[in-house]
Amino acid sequence: MNVWIAVVVTAVGCYAVKLIGLLVPEGVLERPVVQRLAALLPVALLAALTAQQTFADGHELVVDARAAGLAAAAVALSLRAPFLIVVAAAVLVTAAVRAITG
Repeated sequence: MNVWIAVVVTAVGCYAVKLIGLLVPEGVLERPVVQRLAALLPVALLAALTAQQTFADGHELVVDARAAGLAAAAVALSLRAPFLIVVAAAVLVTAAVRAITG
């Protein structure tokens, strides 16, 4: 029964967030500060998620093959490679480091 309570609470919470978003006056959304924050928020969230997935293992900080793959992706991005090449470079370097280190 606790699972269904969690599902219902989550559904109501999601609906409330959507409703609040629709009720925000248009004048607030047109402010330059709000527009800048709205543009930067996805980038910050993606960077935080990438850092957490790359350097965390449970409650420990680790540096392993994932960090090498991230570094390869950063190099490919700095060279302005297409997105698929960036992903392929990260995958290949991560796999190579895992193969070498076991």
